[in-house]
This record gives sequence, C-alpha cells and structure tokens, in this order.
Amino acid sequence: MSIEYNRIAVIGAGAWGTALAQVAAKAGRSVTLWARESEVVASVNGSHENTTFLPGIALDESLRATADLKEAAAADAILMVTPAQHMRRVLEELAPDIAAGKPVVLCAKGIEQSTNRLLTEVLAEAMPQATPAVLSGPSFAAEVARGLPTAVTLACEDEQVAEALAHAIGLPTFRPYYSSDLTGAEIGGAVKNVLAIACGIVEGKKFGDSARAALTTRGFAELTRLGLAMGARAETLAGLSGLGDLILTCNSPKSRNMSLGIALGEGKTLDEIMGSRNSVSEGVHSATAVVALARHHGIEMPIAEAVAEIVTGTATVDNVIAALLARPFRSET
Repeated sequence: MSIEYNRIAVIGAGAWGTALAQVAAKAGRSVTLWARESEVVASVNGSHENTTFLPGIALDESLRATADLKEAAAADAILMVTPAQHMRRVLEELAPDIAAGKPVVLCAKGIEQSTNRLLTEVLAEAMPQATPAVLSGPSFAAEVARGLPTAVTLACEDEQVAEALAHAIGLPTFRPYYSSDLTGAEIGGAVKNVLAIACGIVEGKKFGDSARAALTTRGFAELTRLGLAMGARAETLAGLSGLGDLILTCNSPKSRNMSLGIALGEGKTLDEIMGSRNSVSEGVHSATAVVALARHHGIEMPIAEAVAEIVTGTATVDNVIAALLARPFRSET
C-alpha cells in the first residue's frame, strides 16, 4: 500500500476518544491523545488510565497524552472526537498547523446546532485544506477499549485514503468497513442519537418491548427519508453507521442518549439529568437541527420532532406521547 499513517493523533480524551486512541495504539501506531483537561493528561501519562472519562480500563503504555494542540497536529492523520457542538472551535484552533491533504476523521456523531451543518460541512469551512473522513457505527467506548469485537464504517471519498486509514487503526476486534458515502455515515450517527432518546422514553414509561421495536422501526424510516433527501445512499443507511448504530443505541441503557430518555420517561427533568453527568448526550443538541433539516428538505419526521419539543421544553413527555398515538392510520410506505 502506498499510503501509511503511522502517527495518529486523537483530539478529545472523553471515553470514545480514549477508546479510539487505545485501538490505534494496539494496532501498533504511535498515538498522541490530546486533552484539554490537565488531570486527564496526568492520569493517562502517569497511571495509563483515564480515570475521569474511562475509569477501570488499563491503557496501552505506548499511548501518550498531551495538552499541546501543535504537538498533536504533527501526526500523519487526525481523529476528531470532540463533541459536535465544540468541533468548529477546536478545528479552527488546529487549522493553522494542518498540512494540505492531511486526513481528518470526524468521530463525533452530531449536527452543529447553531448552523444546522453536518460536521463535514463544518470541517470544510474551518479547515478546507484537510481530506475529510467519517468514522461511525455501533460502538460503546468501554467495549472497544477492552478489545471486544466491534465493526464500524469509515467513510472517505478517496478510497486509497479510506483503505490506509482502515489499516492504520484496524484490529481483528475493531473492523472498519470503508465507504465513500460521508453523508450517509454522518446522517446515521446524528439521527440515531435523537431516536435513542425517544426509545429511552418508551423504556422509562414501561411501554414494553413491542412499543420500542415499533418506534425503532418507524424511526429508521425517518432516518432513511432524511438521508436519501440529503444525498446519502440507501445501503449506507441500512449498514453499520445507520441501522447498525440505531439498533445498538435504541436497545441498551449503556447508551448515553437512551439512558437520558429513560430518565425523562421516569419523570426527571432535563436539567437534573444533564447536571448529573460528565458525558455528552449528542441527541439533545442535534434534535432541533435534525428537525430543521427535515423541514428544509420537506421530510416528515414526527418522532424527531417529538424529541425536539421535549428537550426544548415546548411540550411535556406525556403531551408528546398522546400526540404521536393520536396520529391518523396510514400506509407503512
């Protein structure tokens, strides 16, 4: 293979960023993990553990953390794992030190709330010289960091770059399947977070497995409609980064978004839930952006709209459920 990425920088040392840094280190790469928090840098370098965001998991001793963005920018490829709503700011900080053509892999799953932009669009504006890629799929950080089998989508328009990136971070237990459909990979990851909140509410309300299965299926129809309208390919939406991630996130309380929905269904307020966490539930921030994109494209997404109403406080959980159940009967297709 003519392209090799031996030095990998992971920007963002939350649970998912730390897990991806662990994967790249286990794959034999030289890995730099950038963290804004000094205590995370000290913990990773001193005890080989991220005690703040991924406690209890021993990290590869070759993995090195830094608080210096310039140092991280010197890597051959960059994995961006900062939360979606902070992505633009960090990209702008990095941009002056990123050479033309360097792969920048977007690993967060969300839509910029203030602009309704996909993260690839944010990257194109903040760092136009980079080669964009997207990593998305059904993956829990702790399972990936422990080496449990996981498969994901790695999307890049340049197939050679996609293949080289897959070889750079791939392991027998972490399998990137490459694609050229960046939009499809992004839409799946962003919309499933919103739908997972809805499935969590169903669980919190104790409506049963049948209701959750119905909601997941109808939610996938919404995800597909929006994705196709925005130029995604149907096979991507039905693949790992779409249906695969939706199945995982809508069926496990380990999901940040589903667990948030469960708490809402049990009667807790959004402020109470968010105040008790040090992790990000991207679906809360992406819900209004997903609805805005759907309206722009003339797409009906009643489940996503219901979640947006709940997280913005314009409707209660009970009122939204009543409205969804009162919708007229119609053809499934």
